[in-house]
Amino acid sequence: MEYINRITDKELQRKLNASGAVLIRGCKACGKTESASQFAKSVLEVDIDENVQFLMDTAPQLLLEGNTPRLIDEWQEQAKLWNMVRREVDKRKSPAQFILTGSANPDEKVKKHSGAGRFTTLDMRTMSWQELGHSSGKISLKNLLEGKKFDAGNDHSELEFIIEKIIIGGYPSLIGKTVSDANDILRSYIEMLAEVDMSRVSNVKRDPVKVRNLLRSLARNTATTIETTSLETDIFEKDSFSITRPTIYNYLDALERLMIIENQPAWNTHLRSSAMLRKAPKRHLTDVSLAVASLGATEKSLLNDLKFTGFLFESLVTHDLRVYAQSNDASVFHYRDSTNLEVDAIVQKYSGEWAAFEVKLGTGQIDEAAENLKKFASILDTKKIQSPQSLNIITGTGVSYTRNDGINVISLSSLGV
Repeated sequence: MEYINRITDKELQRKLNASGAVLIRGCKACGKTESASQFAKSVLEVDIDENVQFLMDTAPQLLLEGNTPRLIDEWQEQAKLWNMVRREVDKRKSPAQFILTGSANPDEKVKKHSGAGRFTTLDMRTMSWQELGHSSGKISLKNLLEGKKFDAGNDHSELEFIIEKIIIGGYPSLIGKTVSDANDILRSYIEMLAEVDMSRVSNVKRDPVKVRNLLRSLARNTATTIETTSLETDIFEKDSFSITRPTIYNYLDALERLMIIENQPAWNTHLRSSAMLRKAPKRHLTDVSLAVASLGATEKSLLNDLKFTGFLFESLVTHDLRVYAQSNDASVFHYRDSTNLEVDAIVQKYSGEWAAFEVKLGTGQIDEAAENLKKFASILDTKKIQSPQSLNIITGTGVSYTRNDGINVISLSSLGV
């Protein structure tokens, strides 16, 4: 299949120009190796090259030799490579020497120099709707973060299409697959995660049944701020299975190292009101399709439970906002205070500019979402934080336009980088 340009490609080129080595982080099968291969002039496949272990023991320097940039794929299988690359970058004193890719972060016990000044990092996710061709990208996050206006558009998606794409997800290998094929592949992905990857990542045997139950609980509570203590209760009540709190913490740590979960942190800001900010993150799996696969959900079951599908849609939108935000030097947060006032996503640039987003699967709750955004904006202390560049509602089935009150309604089918 012909390579599809990724939004992170420009960032990778920029960081290669700036540093001796770039570390690309992301979950298994999100496209790290394929993207890195577009820039690499030589490749070392650490996980499958039978000579790697022998050379690590006898002549490790040979592993770094090759045309540059040299791609070292699944480098964490030989964690000592990190310090070897760092020292080699120091020696060569030239940019664009190495690209390291890996689908797991090494154990913190592995002693490695931070790499400061030698490495830059690039986080890579599964494909966004713009990359997959489901969105025209006519309305850019860049412009929304600058407060620019846009022309109304009729890009929109039918509910059945949205559900189909939620089930298939954004893994590059699933492009063009049917829902049935995607189900088979994604459920196998979950099985391998539970039976192999969770144990391999830390060399500790993990119970596949406990892994599956935890993933199901995370899936049921996607896009919510469920506490770890509540996950324990949820698993017992919904799956009739007991799992201790320390085990949950331990397994969550392993899932984070495998980059299977990516929590959405709470936004810290200044308020005029006496409300207290909530600090719990929102829970998300790295791709919304993993939530569907973990639960065995189908098109029919999601059509029959639109409330839950709304949470899945919010998780999908959060994923895409993260992809677009990263390209705009921004991060994605959420807001919740002690009065239970919530905003689904806050995108803030490192320079301070920000925009707020509510997410609604359909158009029936747009007025309610708009009132929520206006209430939120009214309690901010604008003497201590700048006003939002834009207030926005992202929808699935609706079209894109700006309301009379200045709030943007944006179809996910129009949103882009």
